[in-house]
Amino acid sequence: MTFKLKTIAGSLALVAGSLLIAGTANAGAIISNGTVQLGVRDLGNLNQDGGSNAAGSGTTIVGLRSVATNSDSTSPGCTCEGWGVGIVSTGQSGYANDAVGTANLSLVSFVSTPTTAVSVTNVLNGAGAPILQVTHNYHPIAGTPYLYAVDVSIKNTSGSNLASGDLVYRRVMDWDIPSPGREMVSIAGVPAALGLANGSNLKRSDNNGFNSGNPFSFSPFGLTNINFTDATGDIGALFDFEFEALADGATRTFSTYYGVAPNKAAADLARRLVDGDASDEDIGLYSYGRCGTGDSFDGFACTADGAPNTFIFGFGGSGGVLDPVDPKVPEPGSLALLGLGLAGLAGLRRRQQKG
Repeated sequence: MTFKLKTIAGSLALVAGSLLIAGTANAGAIISNGTVQLGVRDLGNLNQDGGSNAAGSGTTIVGLRSVATNSDSTSPGCTCEGWGVGIVSTGQSGYANDAVGTANLSLVSFVSTPTTAVSVTNVLNGAGAPILQVTHNYHPIAGTPYLYAVDVSIKNTSGSNLASGDLVYRRVMDWDIPSPGREMVSIAGVPAALGLANGSNLKRSDNNGFNSGNPFSFSPFGLTNINFTDATGDIGALFDFEFEALADGATRTFSTYYGVAPNKAAADLARRLVDGDASDEDIGLYSYGRCGTGDSFDGFACTADGAPNTFIFGFGGSGGVLDPVDPKVPEPGSLALLGLGLAGLAGLRRRQQKG
């Protein structure tokens, strides 16, 4: 099964080479808060080369990695992690996935520090004109060291208003912990009724992590639109979302999260500590990936409680309803501008005092 799926992924990648892929060569970054390490590619997806040899697999590609155990969760075997957006009424989409295909994207900018990374890309139509601009802002959060926030902003640059349900977004990942087929995967928080008509942004979920980032393509593995715990096999997680009407020039924002905790209990608590307050659940829709019970790698034993690593991917909000990015939390670029502004005011004050 693993060999066949990897072969399919490789074939899809070759097909993607004939599609429109604009921008520069990948110049991503490996970032860390000291607990979670992420390899962010310039188009905003994970799995950036240049790390140390990962425990249990030996790969130097960093996807989502634990600093404590040096185990990676998305890069061993298949670098199948990505995102995509689309406009339903026109069938136009753009997406980024290192192994399964990247198309119709143009890099606007990529900036990083040792702890943060911000990717801005344009989604292009068949004529090469931008129709959407997507920003992925990776940054640590104060509430818990076990999570990184990935604030996503999608700006409508199509020249037309988008109707309700017209804008869609996908995030997909193949969990490989510590190597393909040795993982146990869970998805939780999927509501009984899906879609905007039922008050949820979640359109679809599945355990096939080998799907393309293209939100208009889909191949199921059988655990579709349901919650499940510790499923086995060479599997992952897929989440598709649809959004409310979006006027031309307007932006839809929401928060996603990637992280790793030493066990399931710590992961559960981390999902409640996004805002520093454990009394509420900030990440209600999520996937966990861990190594199989009874397995071991590089001296680490894999136990039923999720030790030594429980990897996390989730969305802000519950019931598939995506919370917007908190406007009270400045993005790294905003903080930099604020610093420049304060420096300017200080300089002006000194000149006034001298005068």
